[in-house]
Amino acid sequence: MKENGFQDIVAKILIDIESVKFSFDKHFTLTSGYKSPVYVDCRKIISFVKERNIILDYANKYFKEKKIKFDILAGGETAGIPYAAFLSEKLQKKMIYVRKKPKGFGINQQIEGYFKKGQKAILIEDLATDGGSKLIFIKAMHQAGLVVKDIFVIFYYGIFDYTKSPLFDLKVKMHFLCTWKDIISVVENKKLYDDRDIANLNYFLSNPEDWRRNNA
Repeated sequence: MKENGFQDIVAKILIDIESVKFSFDKHFTLTSGYKSPVYVDCRKIISFVKERNIILDYANKYFKEKKIKFDILAGGETAGIPYAAFLSEKLQKKMIYVRKKPKGFGINQQIEGYFKKGQKAILIEDLATDGGSKLIFIKAMHQAGLVVKDIFVIFYYGIFDYTKSPLFDLKVKMHFLCTWKDIISVVENKKLYDDRDIANLNYFLSNPEDWRRNNA
């Protein structure tokens, strides 16, 4: 096992329930706009109770092992909301959720739920590519007076330079249970695809920018 001992297990779960999809001919376009031969859909996990609970247990262990402290779990609209709710119940901690933009009516708030200024929140999302899409949530929480130093996702692509992300400048740390490298590890060990396709995946993993130039 690797650093936290359960990356490969989570990766295998994602593959087994088909939260991970591969396409070697018609490539996927990620939220960030990047092209990719693999697509990860962690929303699907909510439908698999046994597998979901295994992942939630690992998340709980991760928080304890890494000594991550927070007062509130904040789910990002929309995919992060169920995971924030599941973890809120498991950890018995308060939860809020953050909209991508103010709702446009009533008191026009962007954050739903109860919190106090100065409290420490952790942003919960299903996955992250380069981390840039989380910036809108972090900024909204900062503007509301919350302290945010950590983001937790089930799956982090881990192939882009996080130091170039705006989140890095905000000193926000990305936490995750597994990465794209762990998916590749399972694919190779289980021989799920032929050598050519695995080589293509490894090419993408080692140099995504070069891969995109050659697979536009």
